[in-house]
Amino acid sequence: MSARRRLVLVNPMNPARTGLTVNRTSRFPPLGLGQVAALTPRNWDVELIDENWEPFRYRPADLVGLTAFTAAAPRAYEIARRYRAERVPVVMGGIHASMCPDEALEHVDSVVTGEAESAWPALMRDFEEARLQRIYQGSWLDLAGLPFPRRDIFNPRYLFASVQTSRGCPMDCEFCSVTAFNGRRYRRRPSDEVLKELESIPQKMIFFVDDNLIGYGHGSQEAVLALFRGMVERRLDKWWFCQASVNFADDEETLRWAARAGCKMVFLGLEAIDTEALRTANKKLNLSRGVDSYARVFRRIHKAGIGVLGAFIFGLDGDTHVLMKNRCDYMIRSGIDVMQATYLTPLPGTRLFSRYQADDRLLKLRFPLDWAEYDMTGVIHRPTDVDPRQLEETMWSITSRIYAPPVLVWKALRAGLTTRDPIVAMFVWNSNLNYRRVAFASCRRCRDARAASHAREGCHRASEFVGI
Repeated sequence: MSARRRLVLVNPMNPARTGLTVNRTSRFPPLGLGQVAALTPRNWDVELIDENWEPFRYRPADLVGLTAFTAAAPRAYEIARRYRAERVPVVMGGIHASMCPDEALEHVDSVVTGEAESAWPALMRDFEEARLQRIYQGSWLDLAGLPFPRRDIFNPRYLFASVQTSRGCPMDCEFCSVTAFNGRRYRRRPSDEVLKELESIPQKMIFFVDDNLIGYGHGSQEAVLALFRGMVERRLDKWWFCQASVNFADDEETLRWAARAGCKMVFLGLEAIDTEALRTANKKLNLSRGVDSYARVFRRIHKAGIGVLGAFIFGLDGDTHVLMKNRCDYMIRSGIDVMQATYLTPLPGTRLFSRYQADDRLLKLRFPLDWAEYDMTGVIHRPTDVDPRQLEETMWSITSRIYAPPVLVWKALRAGLTTRDPIVAMFVWNSNLNYRRVAFASCRRCRDARAASHAREGCHRASEFVGI
């Protein structure tokens, strides 16, 4: 019998901020690490260090597995250094390592790019045979038959369980790395497998992590309808949230079944209300439907008893102070219940990053250290029609307006009235408060950084004046 070995998996967080993980209602388990744990041989003990809940503390390991979004990459490299100093091999996967494998290989022993499930068994065999490779290329798998993630390694304080029903996106928005990571082909898990996984989850609240739960085309519509009906027939009694495109509202029967199955809120990537901004971002579906259709989308979703989280981006090419103010006004007066306002952030692996890099428009270039700034809460690029300072000041004004207490109270009350569901109203209130905390914390951070920069400039000028 093989000797038992220990795999330590680490979910690092960007220590510079808490970001969207400001409290228990906005933290989600690292589903990818749970999937890796499920594919690890049985003669291995698996432990998760999750900085969502606990600061990193060194634990003995035979092998370490890291994942990281871009903003947490510097922290991941810091943890990798700690283990490699003890001669423990470190493997890294996830979106950032997949988009920047050469950089990651400077800090870890091996990198898994793309979807890890196809590569992990081979990696573990190679490690046990002392021939670990530098890079493993994951392939875009058929999602049928994938093992359920090992949820026993997740911290029990998570209020939400994460579930994935599909991967891939044909839309290829310029600022998004989903197509590069998961491919253009939209792939769904069989509904019965998703339902069995949902039955095994004790949490009341579920977050479907799919980039678009509703999918694309008639076949996807039928599959998701079967999923919702199955959730009702099996009496799963969950409250759940999802991400989707504006096509979520296309079919009223699907909306009704989603609500009956427990859907409380849908995240819609609206991004802007002016056609040129949407064209610049390559938001093809939004453009084809037209901005005028947004109001009808909101009404249909509300009629079904579901809340709307509308996400908007500021700092798009062509954005002026007036256009951004109009976008802010729309967020307040429209049928959106929860308001997310973020800076345009050119993440590595996106066409936007490549374009801005070629045009010398990136402001944060001290990699890997500056990756910590790529968290959507600050100015990363040189805008076309305002300077970075003006964009910051405009964003401060916008967040002060959209998250003003009277607006938040009105949004929660109206959500309760339009959906006829006090649970939706409660989630609208809590979600807007979370975003308010994130926005105000990022504004304070920007102001502190600017003040520190001015202080350094003042010291430099003073030293020049006295001839130092």
